[in-house]
Amino acid sequence: MAIAPNTQDDERFMAAAIRLSQRHVGVTGSNPSVGALIVRFDGAGEPRVVGRGVTAGGGRPHAEVVALSEAGDAARGATVYVTLEPCSHHGLTPPCASALLRAGVRRVVVALGDPDGRVDGRGFAMLRAGGVDVVEKVGAAHARDPLAGFMTRMLTGRPLLTVKVAVSADGGIARAGHRPAQITSSIANAQTHLVRARSDVILVGVGTVASDDPMLTCRLPGLEGRSPIRVVYDPALRTRIDAKLVSTAGQVPTILAIREGVPNERRDAFREAGCEFITLAEGEGPEALLRHLGERRVSSVLFEAGERLGRSVLDAGLADRIVVVRAPMVLGPGRVVSPVRDDHLSAMRLTREERFGCDVWREYERI
Repeated sequence: MAIAPNTQDDERFMAAAIRLSQRHVGVTGSNPSVGALIVRFDGAGEPRVVGRGVTAGGGRPHAEVVALSEAGDAARGATVYVTLEPCSHHGLTPPCASALLRAGVRRVVVALGDPDGRVDGRGFAMLRAGGVDVVEKVGAAHARDPLAGFMTRMLTGRPLLTVKVAVSADGGIARAGHRPAQITSSIANAQTHLVRARSDVILVGVGTVASDDPMLTCRLPGLEGRSPIRVVYDPALRTRIDAKLVSTAGQVPTILAIREGVPNERRDAFREAGCEFITLAEGEGPEALLRHLGERRVSSVLFEAGERLGRSVLDAGLADRIVVVRAPMVLGPGRVVSPVRDDHLSAMRLTREERFGCDVWREYERI
């Protein structure tokens, strides 16, 4: 005999579904990383999880389909916990709401509605019309984090932008003359690589490429394949053809954001190396670049900010999140000053503070 789950059960299993959804953030392409659990409440014993799913790499199959495949016939009469409203439209795959109805589930508990215009309540309506009991907004506050990029793109047309800076004790990001310095410890650096693995795009300005010649890849053991697309904001195409980003463009996608008017012959060498271009019209800047990335269905951008482009982005109010990693080292006179100021942080709320080795990691989110 089936027993009815209570509010505590719903919150517990939704929390597990949210943890599942975290696994594939950054690898699901234009689709959100959704978590799903299928649970049976039979008899007087403990509820039994019969199916687990997270949106697959590349975005398909969806989490509900993965969980239903694992559950098989045990899904009939069960309760489904899913972090985002099941889709109701025919895309490259049939609607997940239809798959749940065919499986005969009794109840669907959802954290967040899907703002995609093709869904936006239709998934809930389809399930209810099929006789399924639907419960909304369970664990919604916690489910937002892994879905934040997708939600931002759906609601604003541009990706979620996280600005990250490593800052010395005396407020610098580089030595005098823009000479690079290893500011943060290896422990904090590993956290940076983890954030890279969870981002669709990593963005830098051409000044960072000129001074640091970075790779901008994820170099955590086992996560090397999760390096994000690399984008360089370089209006005049000043990037050197022998830069590491260019020479490895065949292995890790690299896009150069340039102005109209850069000669084709100048672009050709970069195209031959495997680079792509986003062309900005005269007068267009970082905000237009974000719109272009949104049109490419990019959901999240990690901007490792230098001085000039960082200040421009922050002053324009484009940052959705800011990460400041403060280290005890001192860079001394003439240092390049961090673009993050107190007035930028005043529009944010502190959401996370941790110590990694000798460094303090703080995350802020737009209020």
